[in-house]
Amino acid sequence: MDYKKSNAPLNTVTRDMIELSEDTGNVYETVCIIAKRANQIAAQMKEDLDKKLQEFTTINDNLEEINENREQIEISRFYERLPKPTLIATQEYVDHKLFFRKSNKDRSNL
Repeated sequence: MDYKKSNAPLNTVTRDMIELSEDTGNVYETVCIIAKRANQIAAQMKEDLDKKLQEFTTINDNLEEINENREQIEISRFYERLPKPTLIATQEYVDHKLFFRKSNKDRSNL
């Protein structure tokens, strides 16, 4: 799912964790699934932002010669306005757009 087109809320939303964990049957497993997806989204967002800001980098040894570019500021503001990765991942989970599978490992050896 494209994080730029997400319908996730921009602010934190209180959720009923028991209702949210009905698919897995375990609150902690649900949180772990959402956290892993949030980490993936955050890495993707960082990579995209770095790619876009890469064209603005200049090789200067003098820190006083940093020029602020209006286009660079607009790109940064766009990414600041996006919902946080945890909110996007939670919305994907609620909308059943997040697919996960349980491993078939035997947990009796733990």
